[in-house]
Amino acid sequence: MQEVTSLAKMVDIEKNFRAVQALKKVNLEIRPGEILGLLGDNGAGKSTLIKILAGVFPPDGGKIFFEGEQVSFSSPKVARVLGIETVHQALSLVDLMSISRNFFLGRESIKKIGPVYLLDKKKMNEECEKAVTGLGVKVRSTDEFVSILSGGERQAISIGRAMHFKVKLLILDEPLAALSVRETREVLRQVEKAKESGVSVIFITHNVYHVYPVAERFVMLDKGIKIGEVYKKDASPEDIIEIIATGKMSETLKS
Repeated sequence: MQEVTSLAKMVDIEKNFRAVQALKKVNLEIRPGEILGLLGDNGAGKSTLIKILAGVFPPDGGKIFFEGEQVSFSSPKVARVLGIETVHQALSLVDLMSISRNFFLGRESIKKIGPVYLLDKKKMNEECEKAVTGLGVKVRSTDEFVSILSGGERQAISIGRAMHFKVKLLILDEPLAALSVRETREVLRQVEKAKESGVSVIFITHNVYHVYPVAERFVMLDKGIKIGEVYKKDASPEDIIEIIATGKMSETLKS
């Protein structure tokens, strides 16, 4: 058993896709109540590493610990039961379903009427409205289609859904892609609210300027290898960009 100094810890993780080695003995640690920026260019291995942590892929080598216990995730559902939730770049929201149905997608409230089980739409609408209002998203009715929401509001709904179901580790995959300046500010506010409530966040992006305002620590990957790890207090955005561009840590940051 690992000493519980971290929420999640990945040790010497390896992953191969046929002849391609996507991850090579990568180590990653996320601490309680921390926002961690996971950075790298396209193909660096960010998404593969996180999909292993979220139960999408099994690792080909290495160990995963969660709350001090070694774990093995056979599916995203198993990871979700432990409190690991992922908000993907391609949001898992269904345009032609209501905001309320999207909020509870896969976790719907059920009521029994005689021998029949039905969706408890009244309860779902009430809980969704309370949660959405708390997120600062203004809608006329939670019965409206989710397609009426802006990109930032959709991200807020996805983050809020995870928070509602008591997530411990929130994984955000490129959450600011294609958002306006105003929407970006709103999503970052939601990320900070998640941290304030005690949730740990892994924020995946190829753009350091997206995550730098909210993260305390940054891990950089390149071609499946962890090339660096720095704290915000020790590195500027330009320092981090240089690490990603060159594929190596500078001597100054190493010390």
